[in-house]
Amino acid sequence: MNERLTKIKSDSTGFWQSRTKNQKGALIGAFVAVIAIAAAITYFSTRTTMAQLFPEMSQAEVGRITEVLASQGVKYEVTNGGTVILVPENQVQDLQVSLAAQGYPDSGEIDTSFFTSNAGFGMTDNEFNVIKQATIETDLANLVRKFEGVKDASVMITLPEEGVFLKDAKGEAQAAIVLDTAPGHKFSDDQIKGLFNLVSMSIPNLPKENITIMNQYSEYYDLASAENGDGGIDSVTGQMEVKKTIERDLQRQVQQMLGTLIGPDKVVVNVSADIDFKKENREENLVRPVDEENMEGIEISAQRITETYSGGAAGAAEGTTEAGSVTDNFVDYVEGTNGDGDYERVEETINNDVNRIRREIQESPYKIRNLGIQVMVDPPNTEEGFDQGVRTDIEQILSTIVRTSIDQEAAGNLTDEDIANRIVVSVQQFQGNDTAEDQPQSVIPWWVWVIGGILVVAIILLVINFLRARRRKQDEEELGILEQQQQLIEIEDISEEKETEATVRRKQLEKMAKDKPEDFAKLLRSWIAED
Repeated sequence: MNERLTKIKSDSTGFWQSRTKNQKGALIGAFVAVIAIAAAITYFSTRTTMAQLFPEMSQAEVGRITEVLASQGVKYEVTNGGTVILVPENQVQDLQVSLAAQGYPDSGEIDTSFFTSNAGFGMTDNEFNVIKQATIETDLANLVRKFEGVKDASVMITLPEEGVFLKDAKGEAQAAIVLDTAPGHKFSDDQIKGLFNLVSMSIPNLPKENITIMNQYSEYYDLASAENGDGGIDSVTGQMEVKKTIERDLQRQVQQMLGTLIGPDKVVVNVSADIDFKKENREENLVRPVDEENMEGIEISAQRITETYSGGAAGAAEGTTEAGSVTDNFVDYVEGTNGDGDYERVEETINNDVNRIRREIQESPYKIRNLGIQVMVDPPNTEEGFDQGVRTDIEQILSTIVRTSIDQEAAGNLTDEDIANRIVVSVQQFQGNDTAEDQPQSVIPWWVWVIGGILVVAIILLVINFLRARRRKQDEEELGILEQQQQLIEIEDISEEKETEATVRRKQLEKMAKDKPEDFAKLLRSWIAED
């Protein structure tokens, strides 16, 4: 056994020493990769996926359920500050059914099921009223929890006391609700109105004005704002939203444009806008000539009268009239003259019409009265520095945006100097940014590397097995040749003569003469001396 172990050790040492450095590294890498793959397969195959058993509960309820799970030998984990229990995913449904049969989870809240098990003749009116109010609060909280974004709800109701006499005026109920909302969730106006309507209709004599709803961050929900849509643009909130929207859109527009020119991580843009929310509704009745250059209208009627007279005083006036349509204009003149002589009168009356324009103008709800754009540019890390031509292009782009965005009526005629005062372009090195060029990162997913490593290891193992098989085959061939040669030698040495004592002694002498000629010579001398 020791000889066999020694032989295996010597063969292994010889095989390792006969390998090159690259072959040794490949063998070590293959061995480590096989161990890592086996460990990963073992981990993922034996890993237990945990899932949530029930929604968030109180710590007391979690403690009671964990005691039941521990008594049943179920593996569990408690997370989220002791309010959530995690169990193996494949056991969730079975455990939910089993715990429900045992009465878990028991929140301790009083609902309508309480009356079926606890109502009796010995219950007083005060006890009944307390249980009734607790039941209403619990049922209302369960309804509120069904709203999207509500994780939990606490309801407190104040019911008015009933008077002794019927004529006593009945007071109004009040309700206070605290919501535990999901992080980042924002209720819409319809959801807020639905909450107020639900609470108001669930409790008798509860007007909406007596309902207070807030979340865990002490943010109140206003019914009036929800019904009016936050007052629209007439409210401060609406105007701030419009201002933020305008600034955000302009900032994104400039950021995208300059980011394409210089680089998205080389530009920082800030936009500040002054918005005029003053509304104006006016009516204009304008009269304008058709031909504004000559200040003339269009002819709609014309009358021309021409009169001539010649002769004595008793002569009648003779004349011709070029009549157009009838006109209301009238000019007095003398029908006749005393004495001899000639008379001629020309009268021309033209009626022109003009453009009568009636406008009902409703101005836009807001105007951009002033606009400022501040841009910071990170110059490239080169010896030439920042190109002045690029800076001029940036200023020209910003000037165009400012000129086209500002309302001319609200701001007046803006000169180039006014536009330049509203633009700031700062070229500075950004602090905190790595100026070195980012090395291109590989986009190959990790599983590709894992599969590639497995394939490489498999190929290496196949090559090693192939080389071993080839060497083993060569060794077997050499061993076969040696065996054949040995058989030939043995056949040639075999003599048909019988092996006697003289034959054996002769072979020993021949072998001695061949291997140890000096000793053989001494032996011959001794034999000769004896003779």
